[in-house]
Amino acid sequence: MSSRAGGRQTMSDLKLRRLVEHNQRLREDLARPRVKVSEASASLIRYCKTTKDHLVPSVWGPVGKSDDPYGQKGNGTCSCCSIQ
Repeated sequence: MSSRAGGRQTMSDLKLRRLVEHNQRLREDLARPRVKVSEASASLIRYCKTTKDHLVPSVWGPVGKSDDPYGQKGNGTCSCCSIQ
């Protein structure tokens, strides 16, 4: 009979510990800094308008070969692989 009472106490301790941990996570979430959606979207729009994306030439225009970070480098020959 005492083993059942001990088991209940252990289960209660486990539940209490889980609740305390959950409460701590909720407090951490509450303390996390927040940004308003309007501020975040304005920041994202500003970034997209000021950061040139070479993969979208329809918006930014054609990219010169010297400016293209995704283009081939070197004297025009592919030096990335060789077939033997």
